[in-house]
Amino acid sequence: SWYKLVVCGLISNMAPSTVSYEAFAPRSAKQITRLQRLQTLTAGPVGLINDEEMKNSWTLSDAMTIGMDGTIVTTSDNGVDDKNSGKKIVEDVMNKTYGTSDQLTTLLKHSTSLRLALRASINICEDISNRHAELLRHSGELSASADRLQAEEMQLTQHAKEIGLPLQHYDAVDRIGILVSVLFRGRQTVVRGLAKVKVDHDEYPEVLNEIDEAVDFFGNECGGRVALEEAQRRVSGSESNMLSGSMEYYRRSLALQEAALFLIQEAVVDRIAQTSIDISYALNLHKHHVVAADKLEASLIYTRFHGISARSNRLIQLISRKKGDAYFNLLALCRTTYCSHREKLLKLTIRAHMDKLKDQHGLVGMTRIASVFLIRLCTNETQLYIDFFGMMNIYANAGSSRKRRESTSSVLLSDEDGAVATNNAEFQNYLNVLCGGLHRTVRRGLVTVHELDTLCQIVSILREERGQASSSSVTMAGARAIASVIEDAQERLIFCANSSLQKEVVRFRPTPTDLDYPNKLTKSGITDSEDGDIDDPVQRQLQIYESWFPPMRSVLRILSKIFRVVEPRVFEDIARESVQACTHCLKDAASVILQKSGLMHADLFLVKHLLILREQLSPFDIELRSVERQLDFSDAGKAVSRFLANRNRRLFSMSTENALVTLLREGVSVQVQNVDSKRDLEDALRSACNDFIDHTSQFLARDLLLLDQQCKIAVAAADGSSNSDTTLLQDKPFWNAESLHAMLLKTQESLPEQLNSTVQKMILYLDNVATQSILLKPVSRKIIRALEDQQKYVLKTNRDSNGWNASLHTEILTLITNFETTIKQAARTSTTLATSK
Repeated sequence: SWYKLVVCGLISNMAPSTVSYEAFAPRSAKQITRLQRLQTLTAGPVGLINDEEMKNSWTLSDAMTIGMDGTIVTTSDNGVDDKNSGKKIVEDVMNKTYGTSDQLTTLLKHSTSLRLALRASINICEDISNRHAELLRHSGELSASADRLQAEEMQLTQHAKEIGLPLQHYDAVDRIGILVSVLFRGRQTVVRGLAKVKVDHDEYPEVLNEIDEAVDFFGNECGGRVALEEAQRRVSGSESNMLSGSMEYYRRSLALQEAALFLIQEAVVDRIAQTSIDISYALNLHKHHVVAADKLEASLIYTRFHGISARSNRLIQLISRKKGDAYFNLLALCRTTYCSHREKLLKLTIRAHMDKLKDQHGLVGMTRIASVFLIRLCTNETQLYIDFFGMMNIYANAGSSRKRRESTSSVLLSDEDGAVATNNAEFQNYLNVLCGGLHRTVRRGLVTVHELDTLCQIVSILREERGQASSSSVTMAGARAIASVIEDAQERLIFCANSSLQKEVVRFRPTPTDLDYPNKLTKSGITDSEDGDIDDPVQRQLQIYESWFPPMRSVLRILSKIFRVVEPRVFEDIARESVQACTHCLKDAASVILQKSGLMHADLFLVKHLLILREQLSPFDIELRSVERQLDFSDAGKAVSRFLANRNRRLFSMSTENALVTLLREGVSVQVQNVDSKRDLEDALRSACNDFIDHTSQFLARDLLLLDQQCKIAVAAADGSSNSDTTLLQDKPFWNAESLHAMLLKTQESLPEQLNSTVQKMILYLDNVATQSILLKPVSRKIIRALEDQQKYVLKTNRDSNGWNASLHTEILTLITNFETTIKQAARTSTTLATSK
């Protein structure tokens, strides 16, 4: 074999020289790798050997080592060449080489067979893949064909249905005519006898559906509606042959629909009307008899209607699910008939009950009882309406109206149940009519009421009941009726309040008793120690209340009553006008008291009442502000003169140069005024306190203050002169030492008594000690300031003129110092006295 030849060639060409050919012809990396692999295969032992055999074995390299004489050289352990042993070794190596070559040949043949088998397998796989792709292609074509056949089958089925649909509707019209007892003879419609189908039968909804489909088919798809409308508009002429059949069957289908709906009308509308008539005769309502309110729910008015509600509800639900004007009109007829007959049955009874409540309990008690009655009435009527027109699937058992009534008899209906009735305007109008009995009765009673307390109680009660009625959508009709009554009551209350204010405040004419101050305070026993044994605080407060000026007492009484029962904006407007009027009345009364009792009593009267008015208005938390607009016609005469004098008037000009527009713009102006009654009240109180301080200071130290004023005038007049400070007052007649000494001594002696009198008057008018102290402190400060000024002037005065000398000068200064001490002590004593009182 080729492998043997290669091995022999290598052995024969092996030279003993050690010269390497790599230096002359270097091998490539690939060649070196192949040689290493070959050396590995041929140089080592073929089988597994132990270490001993490894030592005694010969390798191929050892066998191919040739000596200088051309013989194979081997090296033994002792270094001696053995020729025979070398040949034997060569033969063994050759034998092993031949065996290895045979094994490699066998392996090569086996690998070749495996490669051929693998190629065959790959060819088989490719063939299978090609066949699978072909199969997929054929499957896709079959699937597309199947889809196309299915679509064609559906189209054919649809065409078949469309072809048979007209015949179906034609057959339905001819067949249903007998069921509803409608016979057609040419263009005439003859109705004879009773219908074979009943509205309670299970087949009636199917009959109604077939009629609706026929009406829709002949009217819309076949053009029967248009043809019939054209035929009705035409006076003469013949119809088109294409539309004549469709028009005729459309007319017949409408006749069938009318006959079928007439059966429902007989079962619902006529039944409601007949039941109402039977109840009216059974209870003698046609003779204006009424049913007692406590027996109303158990009377025939409710029991008979509950008895027919289940059947009526089933039929009403049947037509409510349909579309079309005929069904809508029938449903509206059912609701109208129901509401009208229920109104006839209940209207007189409710009005009679309202009048009875008014006679028994009065207007105030009647409002609460009547409101509760109306809320209950709205609940019962809504429940009955839902039994007739509500959705049947709302209840677990739609066929048992008794169970539904029992489940809702003790509580108000939920909003979901009430939505059916709340969304219907006709039913809500019906409830408004029933609840209008309360408005009618209360309004007639309000006209005769003049007491504010009664009107306030009515409004408070109605507001409370309106809140309860508004909590559910079922009783919103009662809430609206109560709200209208509240508006009327508030209107009456505002009218009475304004009338009382006009009578007791604006047009008030005080009597001598009303202006008898301070005797009125003394007689009332408020501050008199002899009458201080009153232990009842209520009685004492009443005495204080009676001592107030009547207009202010009326204002506070009226405002406190209407504060919670009228709208805030209305209350603020009334309060603003009443405070203005009350302030004006107090000022007028103070003027009269000034002439009768003196200046100090007038000041204290005004301060007392303005303080009380401000204090009593603070809990209301109102602003008392407004913007008043008034038309000012003061320039109207001049504007009219210019208008008449203008010869070139453009009356019809659509611009700002129009003569009429110019006349209105120039002749009429709007005067805007900001009114703040609270600010006016504060200003009036501040002015009254300042007047009291000035007047009291004049009362206690008139001569001293007059002298101080004269000194200030003299000093102010001499500011521009060349006189020194010591000679400013020397030549003034009022600056005489003896006169000044006598005036200070007199004023100091009379001050305690006058101050005590002033404090007594303040205690009589003012109960608050802090208020008394606030008013007294400015008085004492003013007098002390005047004394300080006099002391300054005295220190600058020359002691040798106008009666002045050293001893008198010192005595006057000492007197001024003592006077200041006396004033401070008197002020503290007065404060202590006021506190003890």
